[in-house]
Amino acid sequence: MDYIIIVAGGRGTRMGTDVPKQFLPIGGKPVLMHTIERFYDYDHAIGIIVVLPKDQQPTWQTLCERHGFTIPHRVADGGATRFESSRNGLALIPDDEEGVVGFHDGVRPFVSNEVISDCYETAREEYTAVPVVPVTDTLRHVDSRTTRTFTVDRSLYRAVQTPQVFDIALAKQAFNQPDRKTFTDDASVVESLGVSINTVDGNKENIKITTPFDIKVAKALLDSDN
Repeated sequence: MDYIIIVAGGRGTRMGTDVPKQFLPIGGKPVLMHTIERFYDYDHAIGIIVVLPKDQQPTWQTLCERHGFTIPHRVADGGATRFESSRNGLALIPDDEEGVVGFHDGVRPFVSNEVISDCYETAREEYTAVPVVPVTDTLRHVDSRTTRTFTVDRSLYRAVQTPQVFDIALAKQAFNQPDRKTFTDDASVVESLGVSINTVDGNKENIKITTPFDIKVAKALLDSDN
């Protein structure tokens, strides 16, 4: 069986609002519901696990009732770090389960069906898959010791998105180790085992909603789909 762990631990600090960003409304319903729908549309049988801080879970239940949101999913407790949250979600999958598991940001509601499919199919064959997009801005490297800066070749770099998808047994092994500061995403946890990370083409609309400007972009993307 395949799974998706949707990590939604935001507090809305950069949004300048008391409402957690995953609960902010776009198109008449919370961002998180749009995100869940993307994976349910890809595969009705996929096991959906949503990771939320304990104090946000009653609010989520209320929102589901208010919006008549009935897509089946389980809820895991969020942790102090992304690593802990992902590990808590992964713990809901039986240790002997076969298949692949994806980790996705709860505030990325515009991942395309094609990207989801490419990630899962690649991970099924190659054990790992991460969606990436080209870097379009000029990049400068900053040397913290000398304060010198210099331009780097942006063609050598890619911006990383989610879902990041892995063989379940491999993910379980990776998240069985202690957290480290070098773990900046789920792929870096798996990569620390010496495993190669395969990349697939992402979609540019797969933005991560973290600021008020992102909400404006999200509403425009929704309008363009309708």
